[in-house]
Amino acid sequence: MNKTKMQALYLESYDVKALTPVMLDIPTAGPGEVLVKIHASGVNPIDYKIRSGRAPYAMPELPAVLGTDMAGEVVSVGDGVHGFKPGDAVYGLTGGVHGLQGSLAEYAAVDARLIARQPANFDMRQSAALPLVFLTAWEGLVDYAGVKSGDKVLVQGGAGGVGHMAIQLAKAFGAEVYATCSARDMSLVESLGATAIDYRSATTQEIMEKYTSGQGFDVIYDTVGGPVLQASLSAVRYYGHIASCAAFSDINLADSSLRCVTVSGVFVLLPMLKDVNRSHHGEILQKLTELAEAGQIKPVLDPRRFTLNTALDAHDAVENGADIKVVIDII
Repeated sequence: MNKTKMQALYLESYDVKALTPVMLDIPTAGPGEVLVKIHASGVNPIDYKIRSGRAPYAMPELPAVLGTDMAGEVVSVGDGVHGFKPGDAVYGLTGGVHGLQGSLAEYAAVDARLIARQPANFDMRQSAALPLVFLTAWEGLVDYAGVKSGDKVLVQGGAGGVGHMAIQLAKAFGAEVYATCSARDMSLVESLGATAIDYRSATTQEIMEKYTSGQGFDVIYDTVGGPVLQASLSAVRYYGHIASCAAFSDINLADSSLRCVTVSGVFVLLPMLKDVNRSHHGEILQKLTELAEAGQIKPVLDPRRFTLNTALDAHDAVENGADIKVVIDII
């Protein structure tokens, strides 16, 4: 590779809504890393929250290259890396937090433990849309709740990024899936394999009574938080499980405690932030590749196209309620 510089976007201030185009040296893959030529960057709510200073637990020192999800092509591998070679198409949740370079750049040196080969039946845009939301869904449903065939699962917020992955993942494990959403998203949720429930039409308690004969759901996956999470605590069966990726406000656990319910919080950035269990993320993505190639998992993409020049527009699209997954084309 003769090229030594790459285009990237710098966040220089949390107080100004701007991403500055810069030319940076192309990084070198260090021990345990692979250098990836980035083709696409997936946008998640955490990306605009970091950019605007609303995620103090994840914000990098400035200036920084943002972008959490990526898909691209391996250019070179560092010492100690096995299982990847130049030319491999890979994807992962790899940066954009603290000291890890993000995916709003043409290249990134990423921890090989955080990536996997992308599904052969997906293009780079589809692959870039998957890592954060699927990892979040898997950790809650599989790692914590142990979802299994025959379980009745309720997904609170089934038309969101994590929600639409949770529906498909629970279905892949043989669960009977129900999901709340807005009236306009009911057909989408139904197409993913869940029984769609307009969240304005019934309370969580009424949903539980109707679909479980008052026994409670085996598993509830909450992506909404606040009052929705609070209401969900009494809608799980005795000794059931609730997982939430939105448990960032005060809740009263009395209802779940009286039902001996296990409550799990999902914070998918932890392996990147604290360098713990990173290899598990790579292992989960390997499972995702298998499920995707078997036709059991597919992202729903917003049809709009964005580039590095319009990355802020992509952030705005996500913040203002985009059609589930927004992707920025890098190359």
